[in-house]
Amino acid sequence: MGFGRTPRSLYPRKTFAALSLTELASAALADLGGVIAKMPDEAANDFIEAILAAGRICLYGAGREGLALRGFAMRLFHMGLDAHVVADMTTPPVGAGDLLIVTAGQGWLPTAETFMKIAKDAGARTAIVTAQPAGRASKKADVRLVIPAQTLANDRGAKVSVLPMGSLFEISEAIVFELIILKLRDRVGETADSMRARHTNLE
Repeated sequence: MGFGRTPRSLYPRKTFAALSLTELASAALADLGGVIAKMPDEAANDFIEAILAAGRICLYGAGREGLALRGFAMRLFHMGLDAHVVADMTTPPVGAGDLLIVTAGQGWLPTAETFMKIAKDAGARTAIVTAQPAGRASKKADVRLVIPAQTLANDRGAKVSVLPMGSLFEISEAIVFELIILKLRDRVGETADSMRARHTNLE
């Protein structure tokens, strides 16, 4: 199954336990490739520009989406940007000229929406990473990065990913974040070596 083809489970769900890791991986990678292929080339442009224009960047996500966002925050820091994860004890305030990035695959997330309101009231811009651009939280954001992947909002029925629940969005999100880092790295004049120099030695 080639990159970019419409992702569909290759095998009946009842046979998953009998399949090899290679067979399952082929189906999962096809699903992931299909998500990226559906994104237009300019899909991340506004998101990237919002990051470049921001003085301070704070990021928030819950659950597995939050884990992907924390990895993104780490790479932003490695590029020398002023990036922080919301709820960490060292998270600073946001205000005019700053950016709050939230992830809400389903298009709504009460905690994210609360933080978005606080940020907007303080004068900061907001960006959301989502699969549902018409969702409640999505509509409230200044910038939207849409990743058209399955979430818990549409993980039932005959035509679903081989990956369970919201995994397709969560993993796609992590991949898209890495691609965005590559584009940002050149824009801010960083290299793999300069980023590596900022990696912690307390491990």
